[in-house]
Amino acid sequence: MKVYPRLRAWLAERYDVGAVEQFVEHQAHKPLPPQTGFWHTFGSLSLYLFLNQVVTGILLMIYYRPTTNTAFESIRFIMTKAHFGWLIRGLHAWGATLMVLCVLIHMVRTFFMGAYKKPRELTWVLGVLIFGCTITFGFTGYLLPWNQLSYWATTVGTEITGAIPYVGEYMKLLLRGGEGVTGETLARFYVAHVVVLPWVLTGIIAVHLFLMRVQGLSTMERVGEEKPIDPQKAIPFFPHHVLKEGVIFCALIGVMVTLAVVWPAELGEKADPFVTPEGIKPEWYFLSTYQLLKYFPKLLGILVSMVPPVLLLIWPFIDRSPERHPKKRPVAVGIGIAGLVLAIVFGIVGHFSESHVTFNGKHYFIDIKGAPHLEQPAASPEKAP
Repeated sequence: MKVYPRLRAWLAERYDVGAVEQFVEHQAHKPLPPQTGFWHTFGSLSLYLFLNQVVTGILLMIYYRPTTNTAFESIRFIMTKAHFGWLIRGLHAWGATLMVLCVLIHMVRTFFMGAYKKPRELTWVLGVLIFGCTITFGFTGYLLPWNQLSYWATTVGTEITGAIPYVGEYMKLLLRGGEGVTGETLARFYVAHVVVLPWVLTGIIAVHLFLMRVQGLSTMERVGEEKPIDPQKAIPFFPHHVLKEGVIFCALIGVMVTLAVVWPAELGEKADPFVTPEGIKPEWYFLSTYQLLKYFPKLLGILVSMVPPVLLLIWPFIDRSPERHPKKRPVAVGIGIAGLVLAIVFGIVGHFSESHVTFNGKHYFIDIKGAPHLEQPAASPEKAP
């Protein structure tokens, strides 16, 4: 006996099932531009990684306890005694890094292909908000293991917030729940990480996907001159593009498991407010901003660091040129390349700053601003006669 016809008939008596089936059929076989390729899969990969973060995060919540006395020990229990707990935490930790990377690549492709132009300005703005939520996830989640690195990195990060004019001190108190990073801070970050941000990001993603499906993928044609996609040259969303995304998704899972096994997430030492470790630095996606702040007074540095995200938000309303092709947008493409190069350079300098490195047999100390200083070898003690 076939269950589906009976179930469909039962639903049809109560709902307009035909309209739903027609909508799904239209979306499943919606034609995509012929230039749709590998680079167009990073948006879907970002969604897959978000789902990975939700699933693995729920599994971690079973054992995690968000208090200063139990947070570190509960993570250690997950990694050493819970069945496959080390793998779940590894997938969650590496999933966060890969999600930031995929969202960033997706935004870079959208920018250079001019896909943010009319009528997709709101889609771009929502994408920027998705990126902001993603790195906020990383910031709030970084404190949850309650180890030395996370404690002091959060201390530095929230201290920078306090330099914002007029509202800085209030924001710092709101984030910390007091003057210092305490159990109140941990509780607030935990609530933001597992309750507030997931719902906010889910809502933004839903609207972003809706607009993307309604408007379709952008082509290289000028604004207002986009032609209907030729069915003979188009790529069907299903099964062609779906299969392509499925293959990439399987490869992504393989990469995540490999990273979790080969480079497992470290736990380090439990947070100690009285011992400041050396070399405290944020995650890689904050390194460029972290290094940029070192070249300016605190207030001016914050204002300068706010320029890139504000520019990203309003860029579709600044670049009003009808051209989409990168070769016909030299100014926008040049600004984009310059921004990427500066972010990479500042990130690399931030990674090596305040550290000792060896190059070509010589030892150097990289100061706080990234300048190398040759270290003189220690004088050997004279031999006794």
